[in-house]
Amino acid sequence: MTQARAGNFEFDYVIIGGGSSGCVAAGQLSADPQARVLLLELGDRAEQHPETLRADGYKDAFINDALMFERFSVPQPGCRGRPLFMGSGRGMGGSGSINAMVYLRGSAADFRAWDEPTWSWSAVEPAFTAIERTLDVHRRPPTEFTEAAITAAEHAGFHRQHDLNDGDFLGGLGYEWMNYRDDERRNAYVGFIKPHLDRPNLVVLTGAAVQRLVFDDRRRLTGVEFIHEGARHTARVRREAVLCAGALESPKLLMLSGVGPRAQLVAHGVPPVFDLPGVGANFQDHPNVTLFHLARRDVDCFYPQVYGFHRANRASELPPDQADTCYVVYPARSSFREAFMRMLPALMVPPALYHRTRLPRIVRAGVSLAFKPGFVRSIVRRLYGLVVILGKPRSRGSVRLASARASDHPIVDPAYFADPEDMDTMIAGVERARRIADADPLKDYGNRELLPGRWTSSRAATDAFIRSMAMTTYHYAGTCAMGRGADAVVDAQLRVRGVTGLRVADASIMPVVPVSALNAPSMMIGHRVADFLREAAAP
Repeated sequence: MTQARAGNFEFDYVIIGGGSSGCVAAGQLSADPQARVLLLELGDRAEQHPETLRADGYKDAFINDALMFERFSVPQPGCRGRPLFMGSGRGMGGSGSINAMVYLRGSAADFRAWDEPTWSWSAVEPAFTAIERTLDVHRRPPTEFTEAAITAAEHAGFHRQHDLNDGDFLGGLGYEWMNYRDDERRNAYVGFIKPHLDRPNLVVLTGAAVQRLVFDDRRRLTGVEFIHEGARHTARVRREAVLCAGALESPKLLMLSGVGPRAQLVAHGVPPVFDLPGVGANFQDHPNVTLFHLARRDVDCFYPQVYGFHRANRASELPPDQADTCYVVYPARSSFREAFMRMLPALMVPPALYHRTRLPRIVRAGVSLAFKPGFVRSIVRRLYGLVVILGKPRSRGSVRLASARASDHPIVDPAYFADPEDMDTMIAGVERARRIADADPLKDYGNRELLPGRWTSSRAATDAFIRSMAMTTYHYAGTCAMGRGADAVVDAQLRVRGVTGLRVADASIMPVVPVSALNAPSMMIGHRVADFLREAAAP
């Protein structure tokens, strides 16, 4: 992509964030040649990092620092006081350019929990269908190992799910949809922006650092202030702006602009525009742990393509058709080395030294060397994991301002396991994963448990393992929640309460996080906000 110039800094719509939702929203809105659209992205052009455009490039993208916001949570009491790595994607396509291309809609029960008729399964399904036509999603072909895993899960109480996007996957395990075609990653950028870069009414600026949203004395949004190529600009907004910066950055930008909890704004010297206590609250994420097993022969697949969903905690008050845990069959050869290169520095280097020293690079180089010997690569080829993900956490965390500077990361607290029920669910999920591994098909393939090891079979030992090894699944949601109550940040049309001319459209608007991955729902949200904006502009 040739770097676009803003020229006339007046636009009908300004989209803030070139990730999964932002690319879809900008692509859809710019289909109207009369609507002038500006898309602002802090990171790089996708073409500067070709691995983001390849189906097999995700493992390389994951360890490219230019494509990752490297953040840490506050120390987590529920995880033995550990600060946890809370990274997310940056650059065109956002996290959708570095993820494993999981395309899962979620379940009908997930959307029913949002308690908004206009966001029910039947209401959102047309947007999903339109996105799937553009992206041309596929499932990867079966292999001997994936079939053994699915059959083992059937022995452990799952049923083979033929379509994980049919809205009802409780108790099902099968091949998940992935947004790829041949060797190409089909993410929101590739599907909705790249083919339309020649539209004269669409301006895409990368390397654009948004500083704040500008409101007049009637709390009407009039502009978006950003820094690009060393100069400060204000893009004037004729109709509306849309925050699509993600569940960690969208609330931060709202608060930097004076929309958020008044006490927090005043504490950081931000002039309040509107006191909106729910901004940055209700933070939800999916913690996970992985049980690693060693097979007797090579695992013959290269992607985490088998997913399942079940109800682990029968004592939960969730509706009976709502899964509470997700299970992923993970072949280590797909990205084990790269996962270690990304995560081990985060585990070994204190957050205070992470960005100030070369220690992360030194640790990463050591990991790369450790994986070079042939016997290590041979072990990795035989290694697989059963990932247990807490899909419906009851715990609620927060995102708060660290300062009044837009360049500073927010203070992130996922509050993992603050609610005791979450640990009960995770322990039950680990027990279910072990039943999968113990079933004859995987026993025949080889199922020697290396981590945590069979000595952790007691409840207390499993609890300790989870608290020591839990990490993020990068599914951040809820911090600008949709709803009708006093804590709601946006309404059902995604308009920000208390101000005009501004909407939020990313995973932050989810009142309750879906049990599955968030990339497809985020694209759906971007698609729907474009519909809402066109309806609002119609004569």
